[in-house]
Amino acid sequence: MDIDLYFSKQLRQWFEQREGRYLPWKEGQDPYKIWLAEIIMQQTRLEQGLPYYERFIAAYPSIKELAETEEQKLMKLWQGLGYYARARNLQATAKRIVAEYAGIFPDNYKAILDLKGVGEYTAAAIASFAYDLPYAVVDGNVYRVLSRYFGQALPIDSSAGKKWFKAKAQALLWEDDPANYNQAMMDFGALHCRPKNPSCGDCPLAKNCQAKANKQQLELPKKGKKLKIKKRYFYYFIWSSPSGAYYLRKRQEKDIWQGLYEFPMIELDKPLKTSELKSLWAHWELEEQDWALISGQEQQQLSHQKIIARFLWPKQPLPQALAADWELVDAQNWPNYPLPRLIAQYWEKKQLAFF
Repeated sequence: MDIDLYFSKQLRQWFEQREGRYLPWKEGQDPYKIWLAEIIMQQTRLEQGLPYYERFIAAYPSIKELAETEEQKLMKLWQGLGYYARARNLQATAKRIVAEYAGIFPDNYKAILDLKGVGEYTAAAIASFAYDLPYAVVDGNVYRVLSRYFGQALPIDSSAGKKWFKAKAQALLWEDDPANYNQAMMDFGALHCRPKNPSCGDCPLAKNCQAKANKQQLELPKKGKKLKIKKRYFYYFIWSSPSGAYYLRKRQEKDIWQGLYEFPMIELDKPLKTSELKSLWAHWELEEQDWALISGQEQQQLSHQKIIARFLWPKQPLPQALAADWELVDAQNWPNYPLPRLIAQYWEKKQLAFF
């Protein structure tokens, strides 16, 4: 039997004989729910993303409600998921659908792909799952399954690699059932052909799997570009008022955590020793003073950079000349402010009353 036909036959049989993963957004083929879930699940594990999806659907049961929500409320709900541009793109797209499509999600691939924040994978997922259109999804699971089965060593981040995998996934598509084909491919990669511990011993594709035959399971798929991780050093000043409120500001720059709130902060390109921290006062044009408390290093790994932070608690109050640039937030309002995970986790460890 042709290896393509063998692949499709065995995959379909595997999918039909097993109990699928519980994915609430697939019930009823609602394009809004599928779109929302696909955006949330980007770069996110299912077990982490599912509670976010359920909270979003409860808060915004329709595109119109998502379009009309306040940005701060939206970002607070998204807090902890990372890649915060996704949340802003969600609302921008919701507003466009309300304005241009009367709140009804577009029903063709080209129009879906034209939406902000929607790439080829997401457009294919929405088109197939919501409208049964014949478009194959290509995500990390699909790359892994196809690369291993066909022994394809083209880097998945190269132009040639992307072209080959997209064409192969489309060629294998069950045109009579594109939604279940796409789900089968993703489920097989997530549950069976796993990245580090694939179930090769009972794999229905093992007979023709090139990676298994050549013992290359852990070598495939390949990437051509090695990601360079940039280190950034953040020094946060935690100034409070006599009433116990704290000074925050909203990050406006087109950078990480745009739209989230943080303490007054100085960024450096190299770390300081504890004995050198007083030199930071020069940045605020203030005389050196002592600290009430100095934290250890708190770290957060992002996709392309690593944030290394320390939290500094000055003994003296924030000078009036600087206070005008910051928002004073009391304890009762803290839960309404979206914070970077690094800051939120630091507060949780401190076990402050407003968390």
